[in-house]
Amino acid sequence: MAKSAFQTLRVYELAEDIADALWSLVLKWTPFERNTVGCQLVRAADSIGANIAEGYGRGSWKDNQRFVRIARGSLNETIHFLRRAFRRRLVTKEQTDLIKPLLDELGPKLNSYLKSIPTGAKRLKDA
Repeated sequence: MAKSAFQTLRVYELAEDIADALWSLVLKWTPFERNTVGCQLVRAADSIGANIAEGYGRGSWKDNQRFVRIARGSLNETIHFLRRAFRRRLVTKEQTDLIKPLLDELGPKLNSYLKSIPTGAKRLKDA
């Protein structure tokens, strides 16, 4: 399958890495754990990349910015549910230590990506 332009963005690649890592962890949980914290954790993580992709495909800078902001919210939600999983002993410190650097990298990269999206004013000035 050929890559779309958004798939080459580092923020999108990081979002995929985070979602895949969390998916692998949650698959090993009991049904109760998966159906409570696990589903929410995976959905939140998947939502980061989905919102980056959707915003990119909307075709307007304003929509793209809005969806990147939603992706930031999903990142925070992911962090929340990962903390819940850790506090409930569903993940170990070693497991969270592997994912935390990705989460720490993604937040600033989402902010940089948001700032890099040309606004209508910037586009008019460039024309």
